[in-house]
Amino acid sequence: MSNNAKTIKTIDTKSLDKLARILGAFDENLNFLSKELGIGGYVEGVKIRLEGDEEGVALGAKVLGALVKLAQTDEVIDKGRMAYCIELAKEGREEEIASLTEGVVAITARGKQIKCKTVGQKAYVDAIKNNTVIFGVGPAGTGKTYLAVCMAVSAFKSKRVEKIILTRPAVEAGEKLGFLPGDLQTKVDPYLRPLYDALQELLGLETYAKLMERGSIEVAPLAYMRGRTLSNAFIILDEAQNTTKEQMKMFLTRMGEGGKMVVTGDVTQIDLDGKESGLVHATTILDGVEGISVCKLTAKDVVRHPLVMRIIRAYEQDVAEKEEKKKPQKYNSGTGNKRKSSKPVDGKKRERNAEGE
Repeated sequence: MSNNAKTIKTIDTKSLDKLARILGAFDENLNFLSKELGIGGYVEGVKIRLEGDEEGVALGAKVLGALVKLAQTDEVIDKGRMAYCIELAKEGREEEIASLTEGVVAITARGKQIKCKTVGQKAYVDAIKNNTVIFGVGPAGTGKTYLAVCMAVSAFKSKRVEKIILTRPAVEAGEKLGFLPGDLQTKVDPYLRPLYDALQELLGLETYAKLMERGSIEVAPLAYMRGRTLSNAFIILDEAQNTTKEQMKMFLTRMGEGGKMVVTGDVTQIDLDGKESGLVHATTILDGVEGISVCKLTAKDVVRHPLVMRIIRAYEQDVAEKEEKKKPQKYNSGTGNKRKSSKPVDGKKRERNAEGE
């Protein structure tokens, strides 16, 4: 067989409805799959024909096979879902995509069902259900904060907790915002806007306002947690990467009877001016402690635009390359294990560089 011979595989979607859902508007999902894997994708009736190199076609067939099963449900299939399914298929885990259709995390005020979109998100939600203190660590767009709010609202509606408490350290993200006028609530509002938006979507604006007025939903800076015991409450600490070790210890020891704590943060966005992050320290020493779960979400769990996943990976690669350059280079003279002479060269003492060479 010629090395240039094409591999061809056909996937039967079995109905026009399933086919339309998999293809997306103007075939954007199929075009995305073809571009990502470097293969051709063609529609033949209710079937999709893939052509190209053997590896790419085999991977594409796995992805489409999983999406055919997903199309039987009400799940939305878009480029983001397609990108995630490709990532799972590369790891041989494409069958796990079907498990995401099981279970509803929450229902919005408009009746929309909120479900996990990635395997990592499902593990995170399961950890919140089964543990008392949960650390959700991951990059932007992984849904760690939104899902925590969903679980808080679910616990409140089912009367497992009496109060939802939202807090975060008031650290500016590399910007100087200056003086903010108004009372404490007004000063804290800009920092907690993502949490407010999620609560309003899940509860409805009117119910949200009533609960805030009644004190069933409480918002406060992290510093105001000192000295309190938080019982029968679902507490969310957001942007925890900007806590110090002392602040994190203070927060975690506020736990009272019937309480649950979810701590979320992104360790790549620390704004502490050289201080050690309380989130990094806590996840290191508390991982494995009974009742505490550390969930680490990755770029694969990003559920925003597929481009966000690529941006995060580019930054991760940049950090990895810089770390690699920092590693000391071993001297190899090519003449056995002879040590290099430490005598000055041309009467000048050889200075060590930053890598210790």
